Amino acid sequence: MSGGPVSDEVFTGGNSTPVFRRGDAVHREAGAWTPAVHRLLRTLRDAGIEQVPEPLGFDDRGREILSFVPGETLADAAPGVLWSEDILRSAAFLLRRIHDASARLVDDGSLAWRSARHEPAQVICHNDFATYNLTVVGDTLSGAIDFDFASPGPRVWDLAYLAYRIVPFAEDSPDAAGLDRAQRLDELIAAYGDGIEAADVVATMVRRLDDLREFTLAREAATGRSEFGDHAAMYERDAARLTTWEPREPYSR
Repeated sequence: MSGGPVSDEVFTGGNSTPVFRRGDAVHREAGAWTPAVHRLLRTLRDAGIEQVPEPLGFDDRGREILSFVPGETLADAAPGVLWSEDILRSAAFLLRRIHDASARLVDDGSLAWRSARHEPAQVICHNDFATYNLTVVGDTLSGAIDFDFASPGPRVWDLAYLAYRIVPFAEDSPDAAGLDRAQRLDELIAAYGDGIEAADVVATMVRRLDDLREFTLAREAATGRSEFGDHAAMYERDAARLTTWEPREPYSR
C-alpha cells in the first residue's frame, strides 16, 4: 500500500540557504559552484571516502540532491563526545584523506568555486571544516558535510580552522574549561601529519579569523541580522588572544 506524498524536513540553523531532507536525500539550493562541488564529492568517494555526501543530481526545482550523511552534528553532541581525543584525531585524519584525494583538482581551470583561491594552493579546502559540519553516530565520527564553500588553498588553511573549533580556541565553545589546548593542538597536527608546525597553525588561525570577521560583517550588512556583528566581534577577540599565545603555554580566554 502506498503512502501519501513525502514532505520535506527542513533543517534549521546555519547561516546559509535552506536545506531540506526527503527520505535518505538532502535537497538544497544550487549555484554556479555546484558542478565543482559535485566533482569534488565524486572524486572523494571514488577515492574510498564514504563519509562525505554523494551527489545525486537535481530535483524539479533545480535544487541539488545529495545523499544524507547519518548522525548528529558534532557541535550538538555531549561534551564527552565533542571533546574526546578519539574524535579530534578522527577529524584530523578525515581532513587529511579529503585533502590528499582532492589535490588532483587544484589546477583544473574548468571548475568554478564559490570561495576565493588561497595560495599556495595545495588541495581543495573545505573552508568550513568545523564541529558543526562534522557528524557523529554515538561516539564515532561518521562524516563531513556542507562543501559549498570549497576552493583551492593550502592544507594549513583548513587545519587551522578545524583547530579553532575542535581544540578549541573559539570563545563560544561550550563546556571546554580545563582542556589542555597546547596538547590537543599537538595531537591534532600529529594526526593530520605532513610536518605542519603548531606556530604556523596558530598564525593561520589569526588570518582565518580576520577573513571570517570581514565576511561576517558583510553578511550583517546584507541581511541586517545583528548576530553576525556579535560573531564578528568574537572573531576579533579570539584573533587578538591568539596573536599573543605561544603553543607551549596554557591558553586562557
